[in-house]
Amino acid sequence: MAQARSVVQNPTQNISPSRLASWRARVKTSVLGYGLILPSLLVFLTFFYGPAIFLAYIAFFHWNIFSQASTFVGFGNFITLFHQPVFWQSLLNTAYYVIALVPATALFALALALLLREGLSRRRGGISRAFIFLPHVTPVVATSIIWVWIFNPQFGLANTVLHFFHLPALNWLESVRWALPSVMIYTLWHSVGLYTVLFLAGLASIPRSVIEAATTDGAKGWRMFKRVFWPMLGPITFFVIVLASINTMQTFSQIYTLTGGPHGGAGGPAFSTTTDSLLIYQTAFLYLHFSLASAMSIILFILIMTLTLIQKWVADRFVFYR
Repeated sequence: MAQARSVVQNPTQNISPSRLASWRARVKTSVLGYGLILPSLLVFLTFFYGPAIFLAYIAFFHWNIFSQASTFVGFGNFITLFHQPVFWQSLLNTAYYVIALVPATALFALALALLLREGLSRRRGGISRAFIFLPHVTPVVATSIIWVWIFNPQFGLANTVLHFFHLPALNWLESVRWALPSVMIYTLWHSVGLYTVLFLAGLASIPRSVIEAATTDGAKGWRMFKRVFWPMLGPITFFVIVLASINTMQTFSQIYTLTGGPHGGAGGPAFSTTTDSLLIYQTAFLYLHFSLASAMSIILFILIMTLTLIQKWVADRFVFYR
């Protein structure tokens, strides 16, 4: 009985000294590691999970920033949104924006990466990579203001180029038909450098032995791309498409800047550039309907998650991981 009581009181006495020392070292390392990341973890919990949980809370309430009282309405905010034509218009604009821009961005970035890999020397290639990546690190608002001048229908550079090629001038940002494509042109210019660098990294990771073997077998040009480059770029292509889709669905700054001012207000003209992200901002901070904006944010999150899962499902069946 005394021996049993001793075992209960000292549960570590049957553990070998080496295992006990290893266990204590792991505990010490874990405590130290969590202690080092604790400040960042607190910031992350405070400024990410905290607001996300509060957003999900007020989406099911009639909540007013100027009053502490709130009324539970269940799915009432979502039902209200589904009866708003401008909300459906924003979803259609977002879908059009994503479907048109993401493939164009991926294809253009891949083409630039292939050109940089094949046609430029090491010195000139480095300079070209820098120039291509430079727009991505420039401030969106500052460059958007410059592009407002470029798209000016009276004296802008875009219509000057069209006039040089004897093409009709366009109203660009002031046209219901061309306003959203104009924003796409700017977004393509601003973001393609990032995806080009990603594709360059994917091309650099292809084993030289595979390329040499394909060259020995007579593969070159389009055949080399189709049989070697494209299959082995599958993982990076999947990553680029997912990243571009998420970034595009959350686009806000360039739409707000390019379509504001004399163009009928941000999202105009006639709601032709009102995407879901822009409508969330306007609903929350212009009209102070924070509950409706929170409901729209949840819907946008669900759409992004659904699209990502669909892309993952497709990638699992067609992407080759070596």
